[in-house]
Amino acid sequence: MAGHSKWANIQHRKGRQDKLRSKLFSKLAKDIAVAAKMGGGDPDMNPRLRLAIANAKGQSMPKDNIQRAIDKGAGGDGADYEEMRYEGFGPGGIGFIIEASTDNTNRTAMEVRTAFSKNGGNMGETGSVAFMFDQVGKIEYALETADEDTVMEAAIEAGADDVEHDDPAEDQWDEYEPVHTIWTARDDLGEVASNLEAKFGEAKSVNLVWKAQNDIDNPDIAAQVMRINDALEDLDDVSSVFHNFDMTDEAAARLEDD
Repeated sequence: MAGHSKWANIQHRKGRQDKLRSKLFSKLAKDIAVAAKMGGGDPDMNPRLRLAIANAKGQSMPKDNIQRAIDKGAGGDGADYEEMRYEGFGPGGIGFIIEASTDNTNRTAMEVRTAFSKNGGNMGETGSVAFMFDQVGKIEYALETADEDTVMEAAIEAGADDVEHDDPAEDQWDEYEPVHTIWTARDDLGEVASNLEAKFGEAKSVNLVWKAQNDIDNPDIAAQVMRINDALEDLDDVSSVFHNFDMTDEAAARLEDD
């Protein structure tokens, strides 16, 4: 999935990887604790916790950190978090969907609104952007897991909708690991992930995501879009940021020149 890898590479080139990785571990720990608090600390009886643990393992989160997060949530410790979704617009009509987990919805909404307004965007009403996206399942395996034909065949047998592959010949940067991306219907994610795990082992990541129906190709606004994206990702309560900007080769080159 070339656009995905280009976006990741740009993040690395801008020196953001260490900061993003630290935030990722915090997010994963929060996801685990919330899942354990809501459904108990046994992953065999709690699908949401099982998914959160799988994602943490896929990102090489230490086992001790995972267990502490489970114990914290199962013990009822910590704040009560509410899951929120925000929507907004960047330049050129680029749509953003932001997922957050927060113990203070007023604070988080204000921070998201400020991130948009300070970087040339606007926060929208619920539903103003989501209609341009589909919520689907996304499973990632490292490229060396198997060759493209093997992954494609296994994904079809597992019930997936589509498969994309990073190009190993592309210039990969820093710690970014090229992947096979398997797409599923929203309600099929758990079953497909389980079927693939039986064949390939644990995935690098398994998530419900917002996938744009159509990406917008406009290299002239690449820097503005990235400023909004970075500002949103930097917020402590934000879990995920999705947008429909097409990070083409030309757009990536414009960022290199900035």
